[in-house]
Amino acid sequence: MEGMDTKQALERFDQLPAVRNDEMIGSWAGSGLPTGHRLDGLLETLGWKGKRFEDQETVHPLVFADSRGEFLVDPAWLPARLLPHAGVLTSGAVGRVAESLSRRGLLRVATTRRPGARLRRVEHRGMVSAAMVYDALPIIDHFRRLDEVTLLGLMDARGLEPYFFQLHRQ
Repeated sequence: MEGMDTKQALERFDQLPAVRNDEMIGSWAGSGLPTGHRLDGLLETLGWKGKRFEDQETVHPLVFADSRGEFLVDPAWLPARLLPHAGVLTSGAVGRVAESLSRRGLLRVATTRRPGARLRRVEHRGMVSAAMVYDALPIIDHFRRLDEVTLLGLMDARGLEPYFFQLHRQ
């Protein structure tokens, strides 16, 4: 899917079929869907690779990669109250500093082996579908099917407009 505004992304999301929880199991490569959201590009700038669903109780929402390989980031290290202001990390000099720090392994201080979320079936926008419920943040990621190997995700975070991303089965 190409970039669109939030209204168009919501319309597309609402047209897509639900996803079952068992279909989520496995590793997924992630990419943002540009909608003009203040978080557009942030995860990619920091080296986000995707999500890993081992079972319904063991979900790793923040899989990152750097020159040393993949690692899991504990979402509890991301202060929810700063999310509405996170867009500054992708712009100008601040964005370049964030990218540089990411390349130097700054996020590795937040590495974990523990899961950071659970998989549940949740009704959102009139449809029950697979959803990832964060343990430490007021965030639920809702999923709909684009095709057999691609999902559209909608991050529903308290205080923010919906943020959209895609997951591609690895």
